[in-house]
Amino acid sequence: MMCRSIRSIFAIAFVLLFINFCSAQGNDIPAKANPDPFRVLTSGKQVTIKAAKTIKSIMVWTASGHRIIEQKDVNASSYNFKINVSEKVFFVMLQLADGKTYSEKIGIR
Repeated sequence: MMCRSIRSIFAIAFVLLFINFCSAQGNDIPAKANPDPFRVLTSGKQVTIKAAKTIKSIMVWTASGHRIIEQKDVNASSYNFKINVSEKVFFVMLQLADGKTYSEKIGIR
């Protein structure tokens, strides 16, 4: 009888400690350490890319692999284009004047 009650107390204590440990873990998604120096803005099928530095080149392709834009020597801090295909998911790769290359997946409604 005494052994049963001790086991029950230990079981309850274990469950309470486990619940406390699980709730102590953060659910926050950490922010990027170095955020990208550009933003992709969409409005319907119109896409605008704004960068903190000069954009050297840009390439956009569909999720199925079809290249729809490849522009070299952009030499501007922003770039606008209109999507003229019916797909919804695209990838953007741009190279900035400092030589660094960035890519991002975007969705269009």
